[in-house]
Amino acid sequence: MAIKEVASAEFETEVITESNTHPVVVDFWAPWCGPCRMISPIIEELDNEYDGKMVFTKVNTDENQDIASRYNVMSIPTLILFKGGEVKDTVIGVKSKAALKKMFDEHIGD
Repeated sequence: MAIKEVASAEFETEVITESNTHPVVVDFWAPWCGPCRMISPIIEELDNEYDGKMVFTKVNTDENQDIASRYNVMSIPTLILFKGGEVKDTVIGVKSKAALKKMFDEHIGD
């Protein structure tokens, strides 16, 4: 299952509104970013594992600088978890799958 790429025009609907139903993880990345390519397969695995519990999206920071700026994304990859329309957690840099799962599990069902 491919992770949806979200642009500025649909960010409010796809992330903020959707996060009222399920937590939404936004992967801020860019095509030239080596660490972003390293974390991408982990995010895809987690997308499959959390199907129905959490939504995963991607924002290309080169094409959507307004969103990156709004959430103070200074370094990529940055993962931001939204729940109920609010930022609940942020991870900067490449983390292990286990570390990400631990963080995500804290936000499911609370």
